[in-house]
Amino acid sequence: MNVAYDTPRGVVTRANVYWAILVVVTVLVESTWLGMIRIQGVLPDLVLLLVVYFGIIQGEERAMMTGLFGGVLQDVAGDTGLGHHVLCLVIVGFLVGQISHRLITDNPAVKTGLVFCASMVHAIIYVMVDYVQTPDIDALNMLAVSHVPRAFYTALATPLVFYLLDRIRWPVSVARGGPN
Repeated sequence: MNVAYDTPRGVVTRANVYWAILVVVTVLVESTWLGMIRIQGVLPDLVLLLVVYFGIIQGEERAMMTGLFGGVLQDVAGDTGLGHHVLCLVIVGFLVGQISHRLITDNPAVKTGLVFCASMVHAIIYVMVDYVQTPDIDALNMLAVSHVPRAFYTALATPLVFYLLDRIRWPVSVARGGPN
């Protein structure tokens, strides 16, 4: 049963409330507790994993909304300018949503490869924006030393995170991509 709450601006469903709570909790975990599994100064990007997950499950619209909401929260929690993560994650969400319609995404290796590619696209856009804001940075070194290992680590976390997300009892509209 999908419960809807009427508000002056539209309808808020239980599925959207669960989704928003999941994104907030993910950013909180990423910015606080995730430091315990840091390897050589690298952490997986859990918000990117959510963007890819929702891009596969529901398409580009939910993935882009996840990127928008999660990116704003990452920008606020981190030390980047507001909009830096938002731009990267929204573009990645759109691309993953478009590509996932053309892939057989039941295979864990395909999901892991898709996460790695999405992470690399995110990294390239992130470094390009950073380079435009601060032209004196060594962009290629930053990409090679920081972002490529993060892409590998994020891809390695894919099976576990996707398994946990699949085990959540989503309301019908989220699980099957129905109306929100």
